[in-house]
Amino acid sequence: MSDKPLFVITGGSRGIGAAIARRAAMTHPVVILYKNDALAAQGVVDEIETNAGKAWAIRADMGDEHALLDAFRQIDELGRIGVLVNNAGITGGTSRVADLDSDNLAKVFSVNVIGAFIATREAVRRMSTERGGAGGVIVNMSSGASVLGAPNVWVHYAATKGAMDTMTIGLSKELAQEGIRVNAVRPGVIDTELHQQRTADSLARFASTIPLGRMGTADEVAEAVVWLASPAASYVTGCLMDVRGGL
Repeated sequence: MSDKPLFVITGGSRGIGAAIARRAAMTHPVVILYKNDALAAQGVVDEIETNAGKAWAIRADMGDEHALLDAFRQIDELGRIGVLVNNAGITGGTSRVADLDSDNLAKVFSVNVIGAFIATREAVRRMSTERGGAGGVIVNMSSGASVLGAPNVWVHYAATKGAMDTMTIGLSKELAQEGIRVNAVRPGVIDTELHQQRTADSLARFASTIPLGRMGTADEVAEAVVWLASPAASYVTGCLMDVRGGL
């Protein structure tokens, strides 16, 4: 069992989640939750441990409450949660609202919103000083889509991220007296698999609208997340931090 508080990342096997795991492992033992790609998750764990860090990977479907509860029971055996990053999410594919499939829509909200709420609930039950915990930090992965709306592409996805923004603001106030800070990071166009769902022309047009003139990197997002989770941000809660190149 780890003596240091654990840094738990949902959807930590690739992209932004993996970058957060690698960066967080410089100061914390890391737990990665992943859904399917055990090989990728283990690869992140191996990389961390090769660099003298400590990490574990636990399989958990964010859309399955029972799987999440089992994952948190496994986390309890590893140590105390100090940080939860709600990073896991799906887009549900590109679609105009008029063409949305209701089952797919339900799945996107189940993973991106309900799953994040359940993971947060379990973390709060363990962190809250009112419940005997030692406090902690929650960082929600929102998106610039919550501000821009993602018309013609991802309005459904953007709506789930709008929910994460509201959750962040409300929960930060709810937990301020219980030793828990709650913040969110809102990435813009980041060079990961998520944005590769767009066509090359669409992505190029979108990237050209960014004031800084380029896509961001997963490492740049990870730096923001780890800072918000650190003592350096001890007076920061309820923050929706934009990491989107000025867009």
